[in-house]
Amino acid sequence: MVGVLSTLSLAFVSPASGQWQLLILFYVLSAIGFAGSNIFYDSFLVDVSNDDRMDKVSSRGFAYGYIASVIPFGISLALIFLMGMDKAIGYQIGFIMTALWWGLLTIPMVRDVQQRYYVEPEPRPVVNSFKRLAQTFKQIRSYKVVFVFLIAYFCYIDGVDTIIKMVVPYATAVLGADALDTFTLLGILLIIQIIAFPFAILYGNLAKKYSTRAMIIAGIITYIVSCVAAFFISSVWHIFILGALIGSAQGGIQALSRSYFAKIIPKENSNEFFGFYNIFGKFAAILGPFIMSITTTVTGNAKISILSIIPLFVIGLLVFLTLPKEQKSSGEVIG
Repeated sequence: MVGVLSTLSLAFVSPASGQWQLLILFYVLSAIGFAGSNIFYDSFLVDVSNDDRMDKVSSRGFAYGYIASVIPFGISLALIFLMGMDKAIGYQIGFIMTALWWGLLTIPMVRDVQQRYYVEPEPRPVVNSFKRLAQTFKQIRSYKVVFVFLIAYFCYIDGVDTIIKMVVPYATAVLGADALDTFTLLGILLIIQIIAFPFAILYGNLAKKYSTRAMIIAGIITYIVSCVAAFFISSVWHIFILGALIGSAQGGIQALSRSYFAKIIPKENSNEFFGFYNIFGKFAAILGPFIMSITTTVTGNAKISILSIIPLFVIGLLVFLTLPKEQKSSGEVIG
């Protein structure tokens, strides 16, 4: 509800008022609501699937999310274009539509999905929650496979999130603001969403044949190739091709990372463990943009900045390669 109401509120801040501080506040609150709800959404994976089906369920969750989001996103783009790129009304209607879409499609999950692994209501919930978090952190350190995976995940998901957030600013910096108008930039994001849909499903299917581990490795390598390709872009069409390449791995690596993690954690503590999983992902997203900005400042060349995040993927890949090929759901190594 925090995310939905904050998104809705963005539509009612008058552009003429100059209240950019209020816009930032609502945006931050919407991001907090989204990130907070994702902790429990991710942890529901252990409630609605067994280990054998987790790759399939997780990849379809991402795939359907990507393709369904195209509907309000596409309609919003059309409204913005028809009503005028320089008019606020199209953007405002887009925020209202997004909030309604988010809120209404949450109802079936709240109504029909039952949680199997959870903590019973108890007195002093805040104090006891912090105690459980401390205990969970100690547990993570004792689960070697989980701990090593989180280190690898911290590195490579940092690269993934950095590219997701920085593809538009990077394209603008390299090609110039005159070459890319707002509508084109939003179109690039739309292409990524559309491409991510079938490839997320494909990653889930291939994971069954080649293993989750192998497909995560394939996703990391695809992102390394994307960074190298991004260094050579020189036209708008190159950005669209780059967006397609990124989209081919984006949903798959996110979905299979989630299912891989769900298989190796104790199911009864899934909420707490996924709390750390999401914290690692969100905190990592700070490092990549910082590295890119520092590199651009020092070298004066925005193109080099995209190469500066390749080490994050390489380190993540090398750490991930140390993980065993198969684990039991408790985190113990088989064989």
